[in-house]
Amino acid sequence: MKKDLFDRQEYISLLQKRVGDLKYGYRQNIAVIGDESVGKTSIIFKFLDKFCDVRIVPVYLEIRPGTLQNFVNRFIANLLYNFLLNSQEPLKEDLEFLIERAEKYIPKTTAKIRDILSALGRNKKKKIRNIFTELTCLCETIHQETDKFCILILDEFHHLEDLGIKNFYRDWSKSLILEKNTMYIITSSARHKAKNILSKHLSLLFGNFEVVPVEPFDVKTSQRYLESRLSGYGIKKDALSFIINFTAGSPLYLEIISEEIIKQNTEDLKQVLERILFDASGILHQRFSNYLKRFLDKPNSHDYLSILHLVSGGHNKIREIAQMLQKPRKEILSKVNSLIEMDALTRSGDFLTLNDRVFAFWLKAVYQDKLALPFAFELKDQKNLFRENTESLINEFMANSLKPIGQRITELIRQFENEVIQIEKKKLRLSHFREIKPLQFNGKGLTNGLICRCPDNLWLIAFKTDTVTEDDIAEFACECRKYRHKLQKKIVIALGEVDPNAKLAALEEKILTWDTEHLNQIMDLFYKPRMII
Repeated sequence: MKKDLFDRQEYISLLQKRVGDLKYGYRQNIAVIGDESVGKTSIIFKFLDKFCDVRIVPVYLEIRPGTLQNFVNRFIANLLYNFLLNSQEPLKEDLEFLIERAEKYIPKTTAKIRDILSALGRNKKKKIRNIFTELTCLCETIHQETDKFCILILDEFHHLEDLGIKNFYRDWSKSLILEKNTMYIITSSARHKAKNILSKHLSLLFGNFEVVPVEPFDVKTSQRYLESRLSGYGIKKDALSFIINFTAGSPLYLEIISEEIIKQNTEDLKQVLERILFDASGILHQRFSNYLKRFLDKPNSHDYLSILHLVSGGHNKIREIAQMLQKPRKEILSKVNSLIEMDALTRSGDFLTLNDRVFAFWLKAVYQDKLALPFAFELKDQKNLFRENTESLINEFMANSLKPIGQRITELIRQFENEVIQIEKKKLRLSHFREIKPLQFNGKGLTNGLICRCPDNLWLIAFKTDTVTEDDIAEFACECRKYRHKLQKKIVIALGEVDPNAKLAALEEKILTWDTEHLNQIMDLFYKPRMII
């Protein structure tokens, strides 16, 4: 467990609130979903580290490959161990010992436990078929005997289906409705699969799950993290901004790069990235090499790797990929859907993106280049090529960060070719504009923007570096009314905060409010350096 978990207080506060409500008859199950290594388990451990309530028994269980017998033993042992924690009993991690110690406090529960273990030992089919619900019912029996509530924390819960229990989700959904004194906190790194399970199998009228997506650090949090770790190492502000852009705020990658800077005692980012990404012993080189192995077992694995490589290099539309691989679009679409299900790719309208920006760079600058170079090339030639790629990436970011915001947004919009993207579950067509011009506003708050025209569309854009207020929205709406184009998009790009009242006013005026995260989502689709304000 990481004791130095940085930030994440909003997630911990949410867990504390929901768990606190359980004692007062309000049970809200929670599903914590996020990419691998984004910090889900660290959040859970930090919450448990601070948790103290004698009326609630928290039970953490990592769901991992293994036999049904092993799972049952671990479930029962964890439940009893955590129940006995406040009993002043001497404890040890032995199942029979824990059952004997618990028997004087919860005799009905321990009797059921012995019944479950006996049925499992005799391979009693009916009992085994309902084994998971039999286990979760133990929490309700504990409540009946002691008035204590249980929280079942199932880490990487999607692996439960690998236990081979028949009608697993159907039976679990029934128990979720009936067991009102047991709260579930489930986590999953398989975002696509977890969301499908929650929507298809565990979407309930009562006992439903509140989905809590765990995101990477935002720009401000990433900056505070790096400054706290690297103070005294002479890292310049623009270099910190590059690291934030490169990692997209991933806590894992921020930590690894920080550790390497400290270890090497250097501010040379090219040297740091070479050590962790290019060198065969580098931590991320090994991580990504192992990650690729999951595709090698699939039929036509070369096609999957080729798709990932093309997307990493900027060829991120299905039509384009099909042409370059000389394969039917239907065949490419099938493989792309498999990669989406594996959480390797994300689709936004017409675009595909690799979910992991650092992996995308490694795939393009290390893995593929090593394959492409002739055997006669020595390691130093490969290394020189990597250094050139790294230097080019850093220089591109630095050059763009010096440009005025209006220029960067203009350059982005010039890339639009009538594609469709998805922002906040809403589709948006990126029209190919024939005219993009600066626009000056006469308001007190908003002063700068853009007007973008084509025959069938008009975009009016305003951007502001500090807080967008309700007055700003009113002024912008007034400016927009001067234009009579029927197909009009009104967008305020907030590079600072957006006042809550401003958001409500924008909804009423049908004005889109994009923050830097929304803007960077579009930047990513066109392989532009992110906006780090």
